[in-house]
Amino acid sequence: MSDQDDPGFSFQDKRRIDPETGEVREPGVTPGGPAPTPGDGFDEIVSGLEVETDLSAVDTKVAELTTDLQRVHAEYANYRKRVDRDRDVNRDLAVGSALSELLPVLDDIGRARDHGDLEGAFKSVAESLEATVARLGLERFATAGDPFDPTIHEAITHTTTSEVTGPTCIQVFQPGYRYKTKILRPAIVAAADPE
Repeated sequence: MSDQDDPGFSFQDKRRIDPETGEVREPGVTPGGPAPTPGDGFDEIVSGLEVETDLSAVDTKVAELTTDLQRVHAEYANYRKRVDRDRDVNRDLAVGSALSELLPVLDDIGRARDHGDLEGAFKSVAESLEATVARLGLERFATAGDPFDPTIHEAITHTTTSEVTGPTCIQVFQPGYRYKTKILRPAIVAAADPE
């Protein structure tokens, strides 16, 4: 004979959610069961304290894991930014190096243009090459009359004249080129100061 067949046996349903209605039950209340006695409530209070202790330990662990996850996420975001920045720097160095190798060709095209030899198919190829390097970001600088700047100009001659009010480039022997903020080659100029 089982306990359930015993007429003195009472069964208490301790589930928090009623399986028939789906509603949350109040702790210690069992539908259709006997009303809780003061002795029964003590056991539930003790088990409730254990649950609260377990919950505070779980909350502490969740907080620790959340902090760890946030730290790892921040480290990954920083790593990704650093990799993207390094990739951009390496690309700029590679493009700048390739453009530096093309500077003598651009000088030859400029000299051919100055002497009137830039005609026909050669003119078309030269203009296409100049347009391509300009699209890549190569910038030519230095013209006569520009203020002299020793960081981007290299003076091979120096004179004084009353025609200028400050240090000025009066003649450009070879143009300078820059890619983004990097000077690939300084301009070679003749500089003049006021008398």
